[in-house]
Amino acid sequence: MKRVVAIIAVSALALTSCGTKKKIADLETKNKECQDLLNTATMKLNLCLSEKEKMNEQNDYLKKINEDLKKNNADLINNVGNMTTLTQQGAANVEKALESIKEKDLKISRLQDALTKKDSVTLALVTSLKKSVGLDDPDINVNVEKGVVFINISDKMLFKSGSYVVTNKAKEVLGKVAKVINDKPDFECMVEGHTDNVPFTGNAILIDNWDLSVKRATAITRVLTQELGVNPKQLIAAGRSEYIPLVENNSAENRATNRRTRIVIMPKIDQFYDMIEKEMKNLSKK
Repeated sequence: MKRVVAIIAVSALALTSCGTKKKIADLETKNKECQDLLNTATMKLNLCLSEKEKMNEQNDYLKKINEDLKKNNADLINNVGNMTTLTQQGAANVEKALESIKEKDLKISRLQDALTKKDSVTLALVTSLKKSVGLDDPDINVNVEKGVVFINISDKMLFKSGSYVVTNKAKEVLGKVAKVINDKPDFECMVEGHTDNVPFTGNAILIDNWDLSVKRATAITRVLTQELGVNPKQLIAAGRSEYIPLVENNSAENRATNRRTRIVIMPKIDQFYDMIEKEMKNLSKK
C-alpha cells in the first residue's frame, strides 16, 4: 500500500513538473513576444523623438523666418510712408521750382519788352532823323549802337581850322537836329568834341586839344539852346580831345575824319530804369 502511495506521489510530482515546464515555456514565449513588442515600441518611440526634434528645429526656423518677414514688412510699410512723404516733398519742391522759373521767365519777358520799347523808340528816332533832317551829306553820319543814336558831323562843316566859332552852314544842320531833340523832351543829348592828334599850338584862350574839343562842344550847345530853343536840361557838353579816334591819325584824310563833333541822342537812363522798376513792381503784385 505504501508502495502504491509512493508511486502515486511520484507520478503526481512528475505530472506537476511537466505542467510547470510547459507554463514556463509559455511564459518565456510570451515574455519574448513582449520583449519584441517593447523593442519595436522603443524603436518607434526613438524615431518619433527624432522626428519631434527635427520638427522643433523646423518650427524654430520657421518662427525666425516669420519674425524676419514681420520686420521686413514693418520696414517696407515705414519706407512706403517715407517715400510718400518724400514724394509729396519732391512734388512741392518741383512745383516751387516751376513757379520760380515761371516768375523768372516773366521777369525776363518784361525786361525784353522794356528793351524792345526802348529799341522801338530809338528806331523811330533814327527814322525821324533820316526823314526830317535829310542827312545825306557825306560829312554827316547817323548810326545806332546799343540802342543809342549817334550823329557824327565833320568839323569842316561846323568850324574853321583851329576855331570854335560855329559856321552858318553848321547852324542849318543843327537846326534840323534841334527839331528832333525838341520832339523828344524825355531824351538827353550829349555833344562831344573830338580832335585829331596834332598838338594845338595854343593861344591866350585855347591851351591844347582838350580845350579845343570842350570849347567846340560848348559852342554847339549854346547854339542849340540859345538860338534853336533846345531845353538846356536835355544837353550835356563834353570834350574828348584826340583819344577816341575813328581811324588812325596817319594821314591828312584820316585826321580830318577824326576831327568831328558827335551828338549822342539817348533816352534818359533814370527813366529807363524807372520803367524796369515799374515792371518789377507789377510782377510782385501778381
